[in-house]
Amino acid sequence: MVCIIARKVQETEYIGKRMAKFLQPGDLISLNGPLGAGKTVLSQGIAKGLEIEEPITSPTFTIIQEYHGGRLPFYHMDVYRLNSVEEMNDLGYEEYFYGDGVTVVEWGDQISEILPEEFLRIEIKEGSEGREICFFPIGRHYEKLVEELTGYDYSKHR
Repeated sequence: MVCIIARKVQETEYIGKRMAKFLQPGDLISLNGPLGAGKTVLSQGIAKGLEIEEPITSPTFTIIQEYHGGRLPFYHMDVYRLNSVEEMNDLGYEEYFYGDGVTVVEWGDQISEILPEEFLRIEIKEGSEGREICFFPIGRHYEKLVEELTGYDYSKHR
């Protein structure tokens, strides 16, 4: 795990924009943290980094928003209001998780049992110096992504 402190909203968005440079088709990011932590702001940055020009809003009530026209399709999910993992089956989640775009799932811990074997888990919380954005890469591909983003070398800790 490696963490970055974002002191301003713009810094949170910038981290997302920078991360998007390293994202590939089929990548999945699980965003977690309390209400107002900055999950949507980070998602907006990722979308901007993917060259999505549409405004990105939280899909709290629609659950899934699809955005096309950027470098890669961007699938933005908010599973906060789901009552069960079974509801994800009704939404056809596998098309998004294993598709040709980048999927960001806000509140991803709520559906952890159906997340792919490898993904990037991000925890955002308020700290004394600002927002603390912590990266928990699951799988070598995501370790490399975090290394590119932060300079942290996971190979030294195996």
